[in-house]
Amino acid sequence: MTLYLWFVFFLAVQVIHFLGTWKIYESAGRKRWEAAIPVYNAIVLMKIIGRPTWWTLLLFIPIINLIMFPVIWVETIRSFGKKSFLDTVLVIGTLGFYIYYLNYTQTLNYEADRNLSPDHKAADTISSLLFAVIVATIVHTYFIQPYTIPTSSLEKSLLVGDFLFVSKMNYGARVPMTTVAMPMVHDTIPLTKRKSYLTWPQLPYFRLPGFQTINRTDIVVFNWPADTVYKFRDRSGLRVDKPIDKKSNYVKRCVGVPGDSLSIKDGLVYINGKELILPERAKPQFSYNVVLDGKTPIDFEYLFKDMDITDGAGFLNQQTRDTLFISALTAAGAERLKHVPGITAVNRIISKNVEDGIFPHINKWNRDNFGPIYIPQKGKTIALNLETLPFYKTIITDYEKKDLKVNGNEIRINGKVATTYTFDQNYYWMMGDNRHNSEDSRYWGYVPENHIVGKPIFIWMSIDGINGPKSNWKVRWDRVFTTVSGEGQPQSYFKYFLIALAAFFVGEYFWKKRKAKKEL
Repeated sequence: MTLYLWFVFFLAVQVIHFLGTWKIYESAGRKRWEAAIPVYNAIVLMKIIGRPTWWTLLLFIPIINLIMFPVIWVETIRSFGKKSFLDTVLVIGTLGFYIYYLNYTQTLNYEADRNLSPDHKAADTISSLLFAVIVATIVHTYFIQPYTIPTSSLEKSLLVGDFLFVSKMNYGARVPMTTVAMPMVHDTIPLTKRKSYLTWPQLPYFRLPGFQTINRTDIVVFNWPADTVYKFRDRSGLRVDKPIDKKSNYVKRCVGVPGDSLSIKDGLVYINGKELILPERAKPQFSYNVVLDGKTPIDFEYLFKDMDITDGAGFLNQQTRDTLFISALTAAGAERLKHVPGITAVNRIISKNVEDGIFPHINKWNRDNFGPIYIPQKGKTIALNLETLPFYKTIITDYEKKDLKVNGNEIRINGKVATTYTFDQNYYWMMGDNRHNSEDSRYWGYVPENHIVGKPIFIWMSIDGINGPKSNWKVRWDRVFTTVSGEGQPQSYFKYFLIALAAFFVGEYFWKKRKAKKEL
C-alpha cells in the first residue's frame, strides 16, 4: 500500500470508530466530537476505560496493535457493565462491531470506578500472558531477536548450532511491513505448513535511526532477496511472492558496501582494486586437493578431528586413493597438512571455467573469478543499456518496483525511454567465509537495504551436532556467552555470568534475612 492509500485507510478507520462509539463517549461524560478526532479519540478512550494514556502508542505499533485492539474492545464494553463471557465472545468474534450494537440499541450505564483487577485466576493468567506477549514482541521486533545458525557458510566464524542474539538497534530497527501476522513467528505457524501472515495490507519500508552503518566485513542478518522467486536458478518465471520481512533469514559477511567496485580474483575479494582484509576472527575456507605419496599411512580421522575439519572430504578415486578432496579448509589448515608425512602437495582449488548460475547470469564468470561490478548506492546514477541491464534488472523490477520493458535496443522504465537509472536505496554484497560452500551474492546478487534485519552480537549457546540425533548433541562451552565481533579471538564470559548470578542470589538471601530482622 502507498502512503496515500494508508492515509485513506486511516481516515476510514476513524470514521468507523466515530460511528460506532459516539454514544459511548457521551455516556461516559465526554463530548460527541471527541470520538472523531484521530489519536485524541484514543487518548480519551483510555481515560474512559481507566487505562494509562501510553497504551495509545501500542495501538499504532504493527503486530502489537493486533493484540491490543481485542483488549481495548473488551475493556470498553466492561466499562459499561457488559462483563459476561458471551459479551466477550461477541465483541471479539465480531471484530469489535458488537460495540455498534451496544452503541445504538442499549441504554449504557458507565462505571467510572469499576474494579480493574481480573475477576478470577483464569482472567489474571490471560492478562499476564497478553502482557508478556506484548513485551516479548516489542523486544523481538525492535531490539533483540534470537537466531540459530543452520548452515556452515560462515564456518569457523559462526558454527552450525550457534544460538545468537541479533541486535535490531545497531543498524536501526525496521518497522514491520507485514501488518497482520502472528507475533514472534516468522513465515510459518509452528507445527504446521501454513503461513503465519496476511500479505495485505503492507506498510511502506521505514527504519528507525541506528547508531552505526553496515561496514565492510560486518556479519549481517538479512532477508534472502531470492526467496521471492520459486527457484532462484530456475528461469521458468514461477514465483512465490513473500513480503520482504517474511522472506527467509540469512546470515553472511558483508564484503561490499554502496559505492564500492568489487571483484574476486582467485577466490580473494578486492574492493576498489585493493584486497579486502578480513578481521582476525574471520577464517575463510576453500576447497583443496591433497596429493598423497600412496605409501605413508595417515590417520585422517584423528587429523581431521584435531584440525576441526567439519565439512566433507573424500578420495577422488577410490581405487588409486592418491588424491584427497577436502571441501572446506582454512589457510592455516592447508599449511599444516603440507608438513604431514605422506602428503606431497596441498593445492587450493580455483575455478577457472565459466560456471552456470553465477550472477548476473551472463555466462561470463565463476565463483572464484568474478567482476568487477558496481555496488549500487542510493541517489547514484548509472548508464543503462543492454550490456549493463542484466546487473540491475532485478533491482529495477523487483526491489524498486518499476515497470521495465525492452524492445530491441530500447529500454523503457515506467513508459519512458531510459538511458540512465538512479537508485532508490542502498545495496550490499554478502558472502560466506566458507567460499566453496556458500550460496551468496555471487549467485543471486545484491542485498537491498530494506532487506537488512540486524547485526549478530552475542552467542548465548552453541551445540555441536545439532543437525543429528539428540544423543550426539554436545555443548561447546568455550563458545557460550561469547561476542560475535571484536578484536582478538572469542572469549567466553559464561564463568563471569555464573559468578554474577551466584553473587546476586547470595546478596538477595542476606538482604531478605536482614529485612526480616528489621521487621522483628
